[in-house]
Amino acid sequence: MTLAQSGTQKTMSDVKQILVTGAGGFIGHHLTSHLVAAGHQVRGVDIKLPEYETSRAQEFKLLDLRRNDDCLEATDGVDWVYHLAANMGGIGFIETNKAAITHDNTLINTHMIEAARVNGIRRYLFTSSACVYPGYRQDSPEVTPLREQDAYPADAEDGYGWEKLAAERLCRHYREDYGLETRIVRFHNIFGPLGTFDGGREKSPAAFCRKVAMAADNDAIEVWGDGEQTRSYCYIDDCVEGIVRLMNSDYNEPLNLGQDRLVSINELVDIVASAAGKAIKGSHDLTKPQGVRGRNSDNTRLRQVLGWVPPTSLELGIEKTYRWIHAQLAERATAEDDSG
Repeated sequence: MTLAQSGTQKTMSDVKQILVTGAGGFIGHHLTSHLVAAGHQVRGVDIKLPEYETSRAQEFKLLDLRRNDDCLEATDGVDWVYHLAANMGGIGFIETNKAAITHDNTLINTHMIEAARVNGIRRYLFTSSACVYPGYRQDSPEVTPLREQDAYPADAEDGYGWEKLAAERLCRHYREDYGLETRIVRFHNIFGPLGTFDGGREKSPAAFCRKVAMAADNDAIEVWGDGEQTRSYCYIDDCVEGIVRLMNSDYNEPLNLGQDRLVSINELVDIVASAAGKAIKGSHDLTKPQGVRGRNSDNTRLRQVLGWVPPTSLELGIEKTYRWIHAQLAERATAEDDSG
């Protein structure tokens, strides 16, 4: 069923209040801005405020969604929930914080969906991840694009992937047992401006933009692994558009959201270097985490369900992201000079 066929725009028009959890984070902040610009009343909830901009939400609550009472407070009086809150980061973070990630996100997801049921939420979107896909399907750089049904037989990424897959099943059971309208989206490497670019939680596009911005022409930057591992990357504006389209649709099974263009990490470095106008080489560190060998999104079902796929090219998305990170680093340097 396509978005045009679903007839749900009429439903969206009478939504009075929307909750975005994780509204202090990268995707949640962009989504909040999009929804407010579209004329919706938005309550943002997170354990922290957005890092780089003031939230545009009409109401923002600082809550700890690991706590049941805070989830009940967050969902009180709202109609729809976009649930993005999670403890997560790039490969270095998720490889070294499995216990904390699994503990925190299991509590967040379990308390949030139960609070949604108790408070009579009409529609609930859960943001899952490509990390739910089995490792045995991602052991080659020339990976076959991952279809939604390929998540089973399950062998999800340890820690983060397993808790995401468990939460997907929880959404299914709440839909079947309690009638809660759930939507499930599986993100594939979302990137763009206003995302974390240092400190250990950053993902590869932001990390390379930072490293290249700080490097001189003809320098070498650190690349984790041999650089031949492959991924696909989706720009933030397309991610937000896809989330909203899915929420407005009648589709309730897991759905990939990402680009289906496969590039190696070495190619990604070249694209960032081109955006910077620099000649940059990679210095490969084989001791660092590099994740699965290859991961790509199969967008067949995305086209069928939404009649749409992410349109922004990787080059354009990287150019915008690089310019923003370069400006942030310049502002930081100026502030340090002034304080010194």
